[in-house]
Amino acid sequence: MPKLWFSLYSREEYKGPEPAFYDPAQQDFAARIEAHYPVIKSELENYLREHHLQSYFNTTMVQQLDSWKTIALKSWTIDLYEHYKYFPQTVQLIRSIDGLVSASFNMLKGGACIKAHCGDTNGIFRCHLGLDIPAQMPESGFRVKDEWRSWEEGKLLVFVDANNHEAVNHSRQNRFIFLFDVIRPEYRRRKHYISSTVIASLFLQKRAEAFVLLYKSPLWLQKIAGFMLVPFAFMAIRCRNGLYRMIYRDHVRPGTRRI
Repeated sequence: MPKLWFSLYSREEYKGPEPAFYDPAQQDFAARIEAHYPVIKSELENYLREHHLQSYFNTTMVQQLDSWKTIALKSWTIDLYEHYKYFPQTVQLIRSIDGLVSASFNMLKGGACIKAHCGDTNGIFRCHLGLDIPAQMPESGFRVKDEWRSWEEGKLLVFVDANNHEAVNHSRQNRFIFLFDVIRPEYRRRKHYISSTVIASLFLQKRAEAFVLLYKSPLWLQKIAGFMLVPFAFMAIRCRNGLYRMIYRDHVRPGTRRI
């Protein structure tokens, strides 16, 4: 079992033993997700008739501002209850999947790309479900390690987020996917530690957007900040979920199982 890796504690490219892509058929959640593709896509289309997605916060990962936009339903065990009413059937689906810690809809603008990078941790399977795919490779596609693949509508791409990857959409139309993260079985008992560590990392990334010098701070200082923030992130997740669950209790369908 590979040692848990976090970008928060390293500035070197991840070099783990995992393959570029995994066969979705080997994942117990894949068939359920792909079977619900029409419902997931329909709920996104309904939402977009009256609403807009929000630009991803980390602007260093794109070449064009506002070219990567999202709306999240779950983010590293934080439940975005305020969005549940727009995606009721998708919410029911993700709440039925063991180990799912994040889920969001993602748009990549036509003519845009997401720069090559390593993700936050090797503790998850990151999954892309193609919803609206305007073109295939080489015009539009996704790379993990040295392997390029096309998104396909209703089909999953499964990979380890820590591996170096990038996305391109050189078509003239926007690309939409449903993205979700599932804790790898060998790390399932450390789900809350993984999620809290990534939330601490995202907090520091957001601060660095406002204070660029933080990107140039020594790694040892970043590690100290991370170690200090992780326990606070653990508590903040629970407090936020408890508070928002009460505020938006009418949006949480009775009988749905919590993950």
